[in-house]
Amino acid sequence: MLLLIDSGNTNVVFAVHDGEKPLASWRCGNDPRRTADEYAVWLSQLMSLNGYTFDDIETCVVASVVPETLFNLKRLCEKYVPKPTLVVGEKTTKLGIEVLIDRPEQVGADRLVGVIAAHVKYGGPLMVLDFGTATSFDIADADGNFRGGVLAPGVHQSVEALYMAARKLPRVEIARPETVIGKATVPAMQSGVYWGYLSMVEGLISRIQNEFGEPMKVIATGGLSALFADATDAIHVTDPDLTLTGLVEIYRRNSR
Repeated sequence: MLLLIDSGNTNVVFAVHDGEKPLASWRCGNDPRRTADEYAVWLSQLMSLNGYTFDDIETCVVASVVPETLFNLKRLCEKYVPKPTLVVGEKTTKLGIEVLIDRPEQVGADRLVGVIAAHVKYGGPLMVLDFGTATSFDIADADGNFRGGVLAPGVHQSVEALYMAARKLPRVEIARPETVIGKATVPAMQSGVYWGYLSMVEGLISRIQNEFGEPMKVIATGGLSALFADATDAIHVTDPDLTLTGLVEIYRRNSR
């Protein structure tokens, strides 16, 4: 079995996978101060509830965008799963694609994993739209090579910025209003957040496609992907497990 670890800016997702299908997954907040031993205590208890132990794990596959967290996650794998660990971004881990941008070393591991998974499942050219702490628009060509993208503030960050900057405005839930025109402060804010953000997404998708010059499939992932994908034809597929799929594919490419 595989232990897949996806460490984003906000959360860390741990998943046990048998190489063909996911078996169980758990999520915790990303705190760089959390030690490898603390992760081990928390994770071992959750694994045991599903009948698994660290001895069942054949390989760990790790992708992290937070360097401080990555150190402790690698230590977790080395100490409690004394078997080979694959870390996305390290030279010893083969991705099977080319990163065709000016500064390949600056690309977040999550962005590379996402386009790898999307290309395997849907072919290319493609765009992966990831609604995370930041919203990323990542491009892969017909061969699956990473061709760059766009990074925008995430939806939650936009809402928080509005709340912090305007003293009389409340913090609102991210939801799809029935109408664009709000008849009170809260629905007006929700409309601005939801329909305004969706308009930004649609506009960037259109501009990226025009500049790339080829039709591409748009795959949305991340926690809020379904909320926005249901309201637009610009997004073709919603795939919430894209990152975990990519980590499994990276394991396969390195096992060959």
